[in-house]
Amino acid sequence: MKITNKVTILIFLIILISAGFFYFKNIQAEDNEEKLGEAETVLESENDENKTPKDIVQIIQVEDGQTYGELMKSSGISVSLANEIYESSLETYDLASLRAGKEIKLFFDPGSKELKSLLYSIDSESELVVKNLNYFPTVADLKASSTEEVEVKENIWQAEVKAIDYEVKVVEKEGELASSLYNWALENNVDERAIIEMANAFQWSLDFAMDPRVGDTFKFIYEERYLNGNYIMPGQLLAAKYVNEGENYEVYYFEESEDNKGYFDREGNSVQKMFLKAPVAFKYISSGFTTGLRYISAFNISTGHRAIDYAAAYGTPIRTVGDGTVVMAKYNGSYGNMVSVRHNGTYSTNYGHMSKFAVSYGEKAKQGDIIGYIGSTGLSTGPHLHYEMVKNGVKINPLLEVLPPGEPIKEENKERFFESIKSWQEKLNN
Repeated sequence: MKITNKVTILIFLIILISAGFFYFKNIQAEDNEEKLGEAETVLESENDENKTPKDIVQIIQVEDGQTYGELMKSSGISVSLANEIYESSLETYDLASLRAGKEIKLFFDPGSKELKSLLYSIDSESELVVKNLNYFPTVADLKASSTEEVEVKENIWQAEVKAIDYEVKVVEKEGELASSLYNWALENNVDERAIIEMANAFQWSLDFAMDPRVGDTFKFIYEERYLNGNYIMPGQLLAAKYVNEGENYEVYYFEESEDNKGYFDREGNSVQKMFLKAPVAFKYISSGFTTGLRYISAFNISTGHRAIDYAAAYGTPIRTVGDGTVVMAKYNGSYGNMVSVRHNGTYSTNYGHMSKFAVSYGEKAKQGDIIGYIGSTGLSTGPHLHYEMVKNGVKINPLLEVLPPGEPIKEENKERFFESIKSWQEKLNN
């Protein structure tokens, strides 16, 4: 009887232990399955986020004197591949003309590590994009893939110049002149390029080296450009108002046609005249126009001075006041280094005492183009620009010449013009 009871107790303990073992094993299994499920969910989530891994981007800064071939070699691109990219883009853009201060972006596939594309910003408006068509199939390739496999190409490259797709915000700024527009921009955290563009819009009516007065007020509306949420630069000036000693000046940007676009006043007249008011950002006029003789003690001579002398810092850029052709760019006796620009059959302008040239004989120059730099060559006692205007072969006083304006808005387009500037007028005069 005692033995039977012991056997019964032993069997009961074995069953109890077994049951406990299987119970805890099932609990652990369920727990593991739950954790595994959680891990799979995390992995799936991570895979979703990295479904299309980002390209590897390499940025190359273009330094002065570096060539396209050298830059590509320093980035690990083979000579043959660099040549292939160069040849494929040559008709679109010559990569041999890379400019110092710019950058090239190379995009590599994260898996194969192969070069997918090259991007180079040509200027503020456009960029060169060269793509490997194995990674960027054409429309024809995509159509073909619906019926058969797309044939893998052997590094076929395609180049195009595209407009940079900026995000644009329109902003308004206004102020009162205390010292200079430049200082106002610095004090008010405004990009100085925006204030310079405003001054440029008024440059046919106001000379910002001479005309502005403390207490002048101004307001301007312009675009700010952003890429990927980051501010890049100011864009187009849309409208501006400047009150100089009580006199009101307003300009509005308008595109009547491809051939006639720019700044106009509120009546639709072009504010852009044939010539700029001044060819250089000067400190002061050191010598005015005179038909009589003047004595120069430094050289012990008396000469006439049918020109305007603009005193400015050595190396200050000199701009041509109007469109034309460079008919002289050489050392010319008492003028020193001199540039002469023929604008038409009536007018030409001369620029003397330059330190160096920025143009050469026969070149076409557009209004505002830099043609040289302030110096003191020839018969000169200090850095300045000797500026002459010649009309029908006779030197005239450029400060007194009434300059013809640009083309006004045509009557049939004025209603469109008035409608387009209506909101800007309300903002400027609010």
